[in-house]
Amino acid sequence: MDGRLIYLMGPSGSGKDSLIEAAREPLRAQGCEVVRRIITRSAESVGEDAIGVSREEFARRRDEGDFALYWNANGLDYGIPISIDQSLGNGRDVLVNGSRGHLDQAMARYPTLLPILLTVKEEVLRERLLRRGRESLAEIEARLRRNELFTADDDRHIHRLDNSADLLTTVADLLNLLRVSAGLDRT
Repeated sequence: MDGRLIYLMGPSGSGKDSLIEAAREPLRAQGCEVVRRIITRSAESVGEDAIGVSREEFARRRDEGDFALYWNANGLDYGIPISIDQSLGNGRDVLVNGSRGHLDQAMARYPTLLPILLTVKEEVLRERLLRRGRESLAEIEARLRRNELFTADDDRHIHRLDNSADLLTTVADLLNLLRVSAGLDRT
C-alpha cells in the first residue's frame, strides 16, 4: 500500500511552520514523515525549517531531477525533494509545506494527495504579518486580497483547518483529520 502525500498550504502568516513544528513528533508517532523543502533563501532567515540554497544550486538540483515538485513564488524558488517518492512507495505518509498556487500540478503528479488549507481569520492574519515585519502595508494588503480569492469554495475537496486561536487545538485537529481521512476513525 502506498503512503499519502499530505499537502499543507496556507497564506504567509497562517502558522504553517508553527503547526509543522508542533505536530512533528505526533506525526512521526503516526508514521508520517515531515519533509523539509529547499528554498532559495538563506538558511539563517527567520521562518520555516528549510534548506537554504543559492539560485544556482537550486537550478542545478532542478535540472538533475532532484525535486518531486518545484515552483517559484514571491521571488523565491521552492523544491520538494524527490526522496518523497521512495517514502510514499514504502507506504509512509509524507507531509510537505506546499504552495496554494502549485496545487493543481501537485495533484496531477500525486492524484491521491490530501490537500489541507490552513486558514486564519483576516484580522489575526493581518496582525501576524504586521508583527513579522517582512512586508510593507501594501504587500500585506495584497496578500490578504489573494488569500480571500483562494479561500473561496472550489471543487478540489480541500480540507480546511482554522489556526486563528490555540496551536495545540490545531495540532489535534490535524491529527484527527489524518486519522479520519485514512479511515482509521469515524468520529
